[in-house]
Amino acid sequence: MNVLARVFRLVWGGDVDRALRPVLAVSLIGSIAGASAYPFLGIWAIKDLHSPQSSLAFSYLIGAVLAGAMGYAGGHWSDRIGRRPLILAGWGFQALVPLALLAVGHHVYAGLALLALGPVFGSLGGAADQAMVADLVAPERQERAYASVRVASNLGVTIGPVLGGALLIGGHWPHLWLGTLVLSTIGFAVAFRYIPRGGAYAPEGPPQRGSFGVIVRDTPFLLFMLASMFATMTYVATETLLPISVTTTHHLAPAAWGVLMILNPLFVTVFQLRLTQWTAGIPASLKLGVAMPLMGVPFLLLNVHGSAGVIALVIMLFVIGEMLWVPTSQAVVAALAPPDIRGAYMGVFGGTWSVGWAATPFLGLQVRHAYGDATMWMCVATVGVIAGITGLLAARGHDGKAVGSLAT
Repeated sequence: MNVLARVFRLVWGGDVDRALRPVLAVSLIGSIAGASAYPFLGIWAIKDLHSPQSSLAFSYLIGAVLAGAMGYAGGHWSDRIGRRPLILAGWGFQALVPLALLAVGHHVYAGLALLALGPVFGSLGGAADQAMVADLVAPERQERAYASVRVASNLGVTIGPVLGGALLIGGHWPHLWLGTLVLSTIGFAVAFRYIPRGGAYAPEGPPQRGSFGVIVRDTPFLLFMLASMFATMTYVATETLLPISVTTTHHLAPAAWGVLMILNPLFVTVFQLRLTQWTAGIPASLKLGVAMPLMGVPFLLLNVHGSAGVIALVIMLFVIGEMLWVPTSQAVVAALAPPDIRGAYMGVFGGTWSVGWAATPFLGLQVRHAYGDATMWMCVATVGVIAGITGLLAARGHDGKAVGSLAT
């Protein structure tokens, strides 16, 4: 057995549907490419472009809003013309972003526009990616399949920043853009060569109805989207509010935070599939009812103590909730979605992430500025509990569809 095969078996085990492997490969390479550049874009905008922080924040906001709209549009069109063209278009446009960054120079607004367009291009094929998993894998194995794709993405998030940091040795930003361009091009090439045109569980033909009208009348799905929006807000709190709080209020050194933040993708890479296997027999609604509060309530520990050990405990509890939440939610959406408009449903689901990225930093920092960290974490915990209640209610009645036996 060669080294790559050994690594694959160590991370994913031997129980990965063969049809899913191209999706895993593209997710891994694309995640490495994105994670090699994304953590440094804000630094580049401030230090190299000399962008005002208000303009940078506005770029992130615009990018999040446009990404949400593009997610639905991409999913809608993937139902009509197929998943593969939208996936290739998304990866192709993403590969052009670092090429354009090489030409930006010090033009502030052009650079900020590209920074905003990155997540928009990612959303173009994101819903098609998620829908294709359900097209390729039997319903009773979908939760494990989504967990496998998530492991690939988090493995990429673990590797990407290290590569990005190495490319930035010496402070030469064009080196980072060139490296990201190479990685993105490889991802597109792998997608072009291996992403299939259909799947064994794909709908037989394009839909004969509009997706928007069906979605707005689907009360359980809309309730679940509300739960997902709240859950996403707790997730984004770890990416935006937590580092600010621990390095300012609790005076944790930025280098120490850099070590702690790696715990998240490492835990997901090592334990996601194992946790999915261990909880296979638990109804989806119950898992969501536990997972979503587990992502928000532990932040209250920071109101008691802000040591590195407590911060690590908060991150670990959060990751357990996150690992229960993400693949279960994706499987629930696949169960709720009519097969012929599955892509559109996945696009709306992806849009909840855009809401979280747009709302959480803005609202959270406003609360922190006005009332302090303790009130901010109370709000995050409350949002997590609300997410759990609404998620449990929305998923009830779909447990059998969303969670099947994961035994081999």
